[in-house]
Amino acid sequence: MLNGLWLSFFIVAAVTALSRWLLGGEATVFAAMVESLFAMAKLSVEVMVLLFGTLTLWLGFLRIAEKAGLVEKLAVLLGPLFRRLMPEVPAGHPAIGLITLNFAANGLGLDNAATPIGLKAMKALQELNPSSTTASNAQILFLVLNASSLTLLPVTIFMYRAQQGAVDPTLVFLPILLATSASTVVGLLSVAVMQRLRLWDPVVLAYLIPGALALGAFMALLAGLSATALAQLSSLLGNLTLFGIIMLFLVVGWLKKVPVYETFVEGAKEGFDVAKSLLPYLVAMLCAVGVLRASGALEMALDGIRWVVEGVGWDTRFVDALPTALVKPFSGSAARAMLLETMQSHGVDSFPALVAATVQGSTETTFYVLAVYFGAVGIQRARHAVGCALLADLAGVLASIGVCYWFFA
Repeated sequence: MLNGLWLSFFIVAAVTALSRWLLGGEATVFAAMVESLFAMAKLSVEVMVLLFGTLTLWLGFLRIAEKAGLVEKLAVLLGPLFRRLMPEVPAGHPAIGLITLNFAANGLGLDNAATPIGLKAMKALQELNPSSTTASNAQILFLVLNASSLTLLPVTIFMYRAQQGAVDPTLVFLPILLATSASTVVGLLSVAVMQRLRLWDPVVLAYLIPGALALGAFMALLAGLSATALAQLSSLLGNLTLFGIIMLFLVVGWLKKVPVYETFVEGAKEGFDVAKSLLPYLVAMLCAVGVLRASGALEMALDGIRWVVEGVGWDTRFVDALPTALVKPFSGSAARAMLLETMQSHGVDSFPALVAATVQGSTETTFYVLAVYFGAVGIQRARHAVGCALLADLAGVLASIGVCYWFFA
């Protein structure tokens, strides 16, 4: 799938450039495409330098949390909930701890750290699966919740915004939190309908209702604030939450007699190993997107969508953020490339860039997750996983657009 997507970028760019040359006499389009190749390759390396530091930093802190027993305590805390949502998984099964750790990594925005943990969790669930080729209910729920993007602290989005010179990298914290809540709720509800999960079970309600009430009260509070106050609150909560989590990991680790420095270094080495493998993929996708943009093909497609949006009387500023939304289900690296390109083309704090960052933080690479997670355990029949995951993605995109108009318009 990624082969076809990547190749199609170049083919569409080539056809568009040829038509502009032969029909419009714009011979300079080829020079622009070649220049874009080198510019995107350079940008890939610049992004990679910061990505090395970010992944190394957060995997180091996450290892301290693991050694301090915070992840294990979280698994115990969520055990009763998972026993209702995944009744085929026995109490105390290792899959519960792995799922919790995967959700924790996703919640911190560590996509690349979450993937290897998620693969271990999927293999643990496969041990309980009576079929070697058909996804179990537990596997589908786990995958859809992953695809709904459980991002509570999108540190990689903050990192990209910082790298592009944003005045306040955490400005999109609250919009992402609200949009990802929408995508996760829709994903959970869609699976619950398909699997006839008893969400009205008293134990499930005891977990879900307080969170829903807190979110509703929080949104009611936000509704009374001006756009300036919303932006300031998002910045404050983003930075406060980020540093608060770091201090929680360190203090609990110290109290548990964990050698925090040595443990941090141990986890940081893993982060370095993960980060260094990403550069070829980042170069490949950024260059493909750069060529597509330089050829004029992307602008032509967006102009068509903009024309339709104008025809129904809607504001068109969100249209320039749609490339990120359109490719996100297929490829995380392509979506990152689209996000970075939007930041460069329109400005890191422009409305399209803010919408694209929110979309990136509240949606997931659905088809990639399906291919990798199910492929790792030999699952061939995904059943209702694809439909539920795409529905969650759609909810995340629509919520991102709506929330950004609320916060930044």
